[in-house]
Amino acid sequence: MEKTDIIAALSALAQETRLDIFRLLVQAGSEGRAVGHIGEKLNLPSATLSFHLTQLKHASLVTFRREGRSLIYTANFAAMNGLMAYLTENCCGGDTSDCAVGAAVCDPSGNATIKEGAGA
Repeated sequence: MEKTDIIAALSALAQETRLDIFRLLVQAGSEGRAVGHIGEKLNLPSATLSFHLTQLKHASLVTFRREGRSLIYTANFAAMNGLMAYLTENCCGGDTSDCAVGAAVCDPSGNATIKEGAGA
C-alpha cells in the first residue's frame, strides 16, 4: 500500500462511528451486512450512516454490492491486511519471535480474533 492510502485508512478509522461500523463489518466476514442492519445495530440515522459509509468507501476499507433493493457492505479484508502489514512490516526488527503479538493477519472466515486490550 502507498503511504497516502495508509493515511486515508487511518484517518477514516480515527472516528468513533466509523470504527464501530468497520468492526461490525469485520465481524460479519465476507457475508457483509445490509445498510439497514448496520443502522439498527449501531442505532444510527440513515443520513449519518450514509456519510460514514461513504468515508470508509473512499478510504477503500469497505466495498458494497446490491442484492435486490438492499446495499450490502463488506469490510475490504485485502485493504485491512495491507494496512496491518504496513504497520507491522518491521516489527521487532523483522524477528517476529520477539514480538508479543506477532505478525498475525485477519482470517475473514472468522477463525482469527484480536482481543480487546491485546497488544505490545
